[in-house]
Amino acid sequence: MMEWLGPLSPEEWQAVRLSLRVAFWAVATSLPLAILVAHALARWRFPGKQVLNVVVHLPLIMPPVVTGYLLLLTFGTQGPIGGFLQAHFGIVFAFRWTGAALAAGVMAFPFMVRAARLSIEAVDPRLEQAAATLGASRAGIFLTVTLPLILPGIVAGAVLGFAKGMGEFGATITFVSNIPGQTQTLPLAIDLMLETPDGESRAARLAVVSVAIAASALVVSEVVARRIALRISGP
Repeated sequence: MMEWLGPLSPEEWQAVRLSLRVAFWAVATSLPLAILVAHALARWRFPGKQVLNVVVHLPLIMPPVVTGYLLLLTFGTQGPIGGFLQAHFGIVFAFRWTGAALAAGVMAFPFMVRAARLSIEAVDPRLEQAAATLGASRAGIFLTVTLPLILPGIVAGAVLGFAKGMGEFGATITFVSNIPGQTQTLPLAIDLMLETPDGESRAARLAVVSVAIAASALVVSEVVARRIALRISGP
């Protein structure tokens, strides 16, 4: 059997587990904010709305290395936010797996916002207006009317964010470096193996794992989204 079809080594499994951990927490921590921002962009009117829209989508158009550098300047131990968090709460992002999750969350954020925003804009505003006439608050309208209708879009955005988190490279390596066992996710491990003599077979194994995880996530999201849509539409 070809070497690249062999079992993963402990170091390779470590990179897989760390990637799953980073992608999970990137989505779990940023998805609520992404939904809030998407709702604001879709429904609210306020000064600076276009500025917020541009800021949200900047990670899509900037080089990932630039995003990682800005994260390092802001959340590094010498940065304004990173220094404050370290001094007062002992929280450190730079060169830690938490920093990798932060970088993945920032890069995935526009995908989650866009998916949620498109879903919110597809909801008939008259449904929300009807709830408002019955005395429901803005938060109540969102929780009881809007949120159930946009759940398929939220699931799709979460899967896109998870996939982006699993595949993030540029911002991660700039912000937290490539430290085995601490910040070395699947893309970073593959890059290191490709630069190592006779490392192509190991890189191929991890590439297969990456494709399998991404495909599985897409299948699960399709199933969940369809079930949610069926429940919303009724029998």
